[in-house]
Amino acid sequence: MSRRSGILEFAVLGLLREAPMHGYELRKRLNTSLGVFRAFSYGSLYPCLKTLVQQGWIVEEEGGAPQDPRSAPLGGRRAKIVYRLTAEGKEHFEELLAQTGPDAWEDEHFGVRFAFFGQTSRDVRMRVLEGRRSRLEERLEKMRASLARTRERLDDYTLELQRHGLESVEREVRWLNELIESERTGRGRREQDRQSQETGHQPRHRGGARPDSSDDTT
Repeated sequence: MSRRSGILEFAVLGLLREAPMHGYELRKRLNTSLGVFRAFSYGSLYPCLKTLVQQGWIVEEEGGAPQDPRSAPLGGRRAKIVYRLTAEGKEHFEELLAQTGPDAWEDEHFGVRFAFFGQTSRDVRMRVLEGRRSRLEERLEKMRASLARTRERLDDYTLELQRHGLESVEREVRWLNELIESERTGRGRREQDRQSQETGHQPRHRGGARPDSSDDTT
């Protein structure tokens, strides 16, 4: 399996976890929600769907015509086919979500993984973000060293291009720092509050104060 086809399979499983979809709906979501797939075609999507069906991770079901009248069928009668995630497919996707190896940090993979952070556990999100930051910090060090060695030999335009690339990586590192800090504080607090609400316990306000003693179940 190529790296790009693996990313596509991951994205398709993640989208179908949200809801069953027609092939056209899948393509539209891949194009609009996941920018890395903006240029891909039905020629890439259909073999991916066929492979996922063969693996038992999704099934084909008869459904209505796509809501968008401009939609193009995958081929023949396939315009009426709806793809649904199976229990095995959901389990497989959750296994993929839990992976935090170097592939999750690379340029092509990271954007897709980040798009599904809403379905990813907090500890996995943290490992992926920290891994991505570490990878970019290594890249920054190499870029700065290269620029220092070649600065005198570069013309003005090449030098500006090098600086632009350096600044782009620096911006992403700052963005990652903010995300990591947010995960450690605000988002972690909101998850704790939500879990408390789901279990029927009233979360304590900051500082330990309670809004109403009559609501205290402990």
